[in-house]
Amino acid sequence: MDLLQASGEMTVKYYAGIDVSLECSSVCVVDSDGEIVREAKVLSEPDALIEWFAGLGLSTERIGLEAGPLSQWLHAAMAEVGLAVELLETRHVRSAFKTMPVKTDKKDARGIAQLMRLGWFRPVHCKSLPAQEIRAVLTARKILQSKLHDLDMSLRGILRGFGLKVGPTTPRTFAARIRELVEGHPTLETIASSLLKARDALATEFAGFERRLRAMARQNADALRLMTTPGVGVLVAMTFVAAVDAPERFRSSRDVGPHFGLTPKKYQSGETDRSGHISKVGDVGVRTALYEAANVILTRPVKGSDLKSWAQGVAKRAGPRKARVALARKLAVVLHHMLKDGTTFIPHKAVPAKAA
Repeated sequence: MDLLQASGEMTVKYYAGIDVSLECSSVCVVDSDGEIVREAKVLSEPDALIEWFAGLGLSTERIGLEAGPLSQWLHAAMAEVGLAVELLETRHVRSAFKTMPVKTDKKDARGIAQLMRLGWFRPVHCKSLPAQEIRAVLTARKILQSKLHDLDMSLRGILRGFGLKVGPTTPRTFAARIRELVEGHPTLETIASSLLKARDALATEFAGFERRLRAMARQNADALRLMTTPGVGVLVAMTFVAAVDAPERFRSSRDVGPHFGLTPKKYQSGETDRSGHISKVGDVGVRTALYEAANVILTRPVKGSDLKSWAQGVAKRAGPRKARVALARKLAVVLHHMLKDGTTFIPHKAVPAKAA
């Protein structure tokens, strides 16, 4: 009996969950039976967490962190020292915790630890430093683009209140049109002058990010390879490269479309079996970029390729909107295949020679 007890003790495994916050993180360790072994509040710093686990005196089988702004930084440092740490998909974790009547950081850490023990989690890829840098540039560019749009809409809204309609303009003619409308209105002239100066500053910085992105693309072999595809420019290529990061993490190129939410939702229960719109899970930036590339291929003159002729066939059967989504999904497959195999775009599929 003693021998059986000793062997049972040796097989006990430990699992940990970390609920990451800005200053301090809640940590919980459970054993194979789900019993809480240790709980603590630890600074949200890699060194502090590594030191805490080193002083735990137990070998953890898995450590879970919910994906978030600090999680990738913490994950990279903890994995580097050999800790078995996993990033968990936020949407999956939240779905698992919906039944909790009371939500606290401590309870979230306990829940994550139990998910790690049961194996009921979906790991998230921790992006490499180059991919994170590309994402940071793309995010900053998007912020400036959004603020420029907000300024334009705000100016139009302010003038509309005085019966002044800006009407259709281009980015180059917008400022001149605003100055023309506010001429002779001292208050509106002051407002327009200030907002247009802010707009010019944002436009200058936005142009700087555009140049930086193009320079980064010229130095990125994967981006240059993807840009041989019709409709795929610098923005689409860099967005896709940063999001995929490691092509080998997908077992098949067909898994990329569902990963970025480009496949229909499905509900089947008993006699009910229906398909819905695309799931829209995953990175919205990648989904948008692929959709815009598909729209370019379908609506603009593009040198003949199997992609365009295939999408035109879909448009005839199901309409242009579904054709764009289908083409975006196919682009995800093609671009991933190019990254995985290191090949450039092939406009036409080779036709096998007929046997004599």
